[in-house]
Amino acid sequence: MNRNIDTFIGCDNEYDESKIVIFGAPFDSTTSFRPGTRFASKVMRSESFGIETYSPYQDKDLEDLEVFDGGDLELVFGNTPRVLNQIEEFTKRILDDGKIPGMIGGEHLVTLGAMRAVTKKYDNLHIIHFDAHADLRKDYLGEELSHATVMRRCYDLTGDQRIFQFGIRSGERSEFDWAKDHIFTNKFDFNGLEEVVQELQKVPVYLTIDLDVLDPSIFPGTGTPEAGGVNFLQLLDAIRLASKLNIVAFDVNELSPAYDHSGVSTAVACKILRELLLAIGIK
Repeated sequence: MNRNIDTFIGCDNEYDESKIVIFGAPFDSTTSFRPGTRFASKVMRSESFGIETYSPYQDKDLEDLEVFDGGDLELVFGNTPRVLNQIEEFTKRILDDGKIPGMIGGEHLVTLGAMRAVTKKYDNLHIIHFDAHADLRKDYLGEELSHATVMRRCYDLTGDQRIFQFGIRSGERSEFDWAKDHIFTNKFDFNGLEEVVQELQKVPVYLTIDLDVLDPSIFPGTGTPEAGGVNFLQLLDAIRLASKLNIVAFDVNELSPAYDHSGVSTAVACKILRELLLAIGIK
């Protein structure tokens, strides 16, 4: 792979020397409310140079970590199954080379494409999921492939008791009822995460972060804002805690830059990605 010309800050290493490979999945065709997440990865790259490579939260620096930025996938329009196949194929290529894929969405359905590749490589894969929304509908308006159904489709790959959700504060009653018998859901915050981390010490884990887990007063730039979310430092603490696990792949999604003209949401997303890269890449 050739390095992307426009990279996320500190992620301009060569592919062969890199431990982590990030890439954008600019897709928002099943967004149920306000579209625009397809622009997130491009905007995050350009705006990332407004932050430092050094994290005072972790006393770590992206300059000490080899990360390759592969740019954005050229995803087709109007064909959701093909888009998921494209994401799966690219993720598989990264995994086959012994690297950790990190995807920048896009809407949350992009997680399913990456998950298909990761579950084929790793047996007993578990998911840590930070989000405002349960995303557990069997279908949305008759469509089984939607950002409102993505965790249900991931469940189809993993089976019972392998998905652990935190920060959930929105969903149909049927989603919460179904979850009681099949997955772990913690509503509103990250209570219980420490116990889950202890439980999952010996298994591979996919970490997926929907940025609308943050309260919209902190992160208004998203397509489906939900009041009552966590704050920035709570999310950072949760990321550092989850990073103690064997994270084999991860994603950050659902930034929709156009809905926050101040640019604050993009700046928050960039900082979250920086902290995530450092937490996973430098133990």
